[in-house]
Amino acid sequence: MWIIGRAPGDWCHLCFKSVNSDLEQHGFAIVRDVFSRPDIDGFAKALGFITEAGERGLLDMPAVVEVARSEPVLNLVRPHVGEHANPVRTIYFDKSPDANWLVAWHQDLTIAVQSRADVPGFGPWSTKNGVPHVQAPVALLEQMLALRIHLDDCDEINGTLRVLPGTHRLGRLSSEQIQELRSQANDTLCCARAGDVMLMRPLLLHASGKSKGNSHRRVLHIEYAGFDLLGGLQWRFI
Repeated sequence: MWIIGRAPGDWCHLCFKSVNSDLEQHGFAIVRDVFSRPDIDGFAKALGFITEAGERGLLDMPAVVEVARSEPVLNLVRPHVGEHANPVRTIYFDKSPDANWLVAWHQDLTIAVQSRADVPGFGPWSTKNGVPHVQAPVALLEQMLALRIHLDDCDEINGTLRVLPGTHRLGRLSSEQIQELRSQANDTLCCARAGDVMLMRPLLLHASGKSKGNSHRRVLHIEYAGFDLLGGLQWRFI
C-alpha cells in the first residue's frame, strides 16, 4: 500500500491563516509542496493501471483512500468542512497529447449518491459511470470543498485550471450570468507544481483549455463533505 513519506510534524510550516483567507475571499487556495517527489511517484505508480483520460469512483481503491484520509490532507480540509470531513467523490484526470480536451466555464453542481430518491431541492439527475448523480442545493454545495492533488507540473501550456475569483459567493449561476461575468472580470491561471495541492469551493467558476505541449497533466480531484444527506439520500462513498 502506498504510504505518504513525510512525518506529520513536517507540515507545521503551512500558513493556514493565508490559506483560510484566500479560500474565503477568492474561493481557492494553492498550498505548495504538500507532497514530496517520492510521494507523487508512488501515488502515480498506484494509479498506473488507469488507461483512460478520466476515471471516477476511486474511493474503493486503498491508495486513494489512504491519501484522502491522511492527516496532511485532512489538516487542510477540516478547517473548511468540519471535524467530520469525509471524502465523498473522486475524479482522476490525465490530459495528454493523446487525450486532449477543453472544459468550458462551469460550476461543480453534482454529487454522487447511492441511489435515487426524489427529495425537494435536489435535481436534475444523471448517471455517470453507472453511479447516480444529482445537482445538490446551493446551501449544501457551499459547505463542501474540493482538493486537487497535482501529479505533474501544471501551467498554461498543458491546460491548467483557470478560475474567476470570488464567484463561489454568487450561488448557482445561469449560462447568461456566467457569460456576463466572463465579460466583466479577468480570470486567474492556477499554475502548480507536482506535489502542490489546490483547495477550491465547488461553486467557483472554473475552466481549462487544451494542452499545447507534449507533457501530461495528471490531477486527482477529491471532494469532501462534513454532513449527512437528507430525505433518504446517501453519499456514494463515505
